[in-house]
Amino acid sequence: MSRLIDIWPIFGLVVRTPRLELRLPRDSDLAGLADVAAAGVHPPGEQPFLTPWTDGTPSDRARFVLAEHWRGLSSWTPAKWQLALGVFRDGEPLGVVALLARDFSVVRQVTTWSWLGIDHHGKGYGTEARIGLLTLAFDQLGAETARTDVFQDNHASQSVSRKLGYEPDGISVDARGSEALISDRLRLSRETWKAQPHPTVTLEGVSPCLPLFGL
Repeated sequence: MSRLIDIWPIFGLVVRTPRLELRLPRDSDLAGLADVAAAGVHPPGEQPFLTPWTDGTPSDRARFVLAEHWRGLSSWTPAKWQLALGVFRDGEPLGVVALLARDFSVVRQVTTWSWLGIDHHGKGYGTEARIGLLTLAFDQLGAETARTDVFQDNHASQSVSRKLGYEPDGISVDARGSEALISDRLRLSRETWKAQPHPTVTLEGVSPCLPLFGL
């Protein structure tokens, strides 16, 4: 009888940084991650995400986490995928970080997004988790560039990106209702990534996943 990991090898992919473990959430993890989101992922009065999913009630935020997780898995194809990994420290859920791409086998470009529970901000977890994702992208999947779009007033995310060597790559303008939102488009090249020192990151279960990434 086949195991779940045999059918969907992503369940065996694990990224470990000095303090964190990044892995695909199991059903048993989802309620904990939903609770983290329900308690808040940014200060009141801020909206660092283009999709205003944090405007609703705690229950709305919790349901969004579950719906986004299932949507990402159900819509996955080798030509268009989103790897959303739970961030855990000593088994405690802290948030979610994601690596996504379209036509990766050709363009070799990834994009990242993330959220962490507000109680876990300011402790370096966001930077550490991003380094874990980028290690997977550049060192294992062969990415040439990584991109992120950040609102100009999202100073925390701007700081993380620039600290990791991202450089300005123009702006993007998106509509949220009747409001036009401007983001800085930032780009990290493989050469810049390789030229920098990084904390030790270990990965397991990558090889069986390569066909799912279009590789």
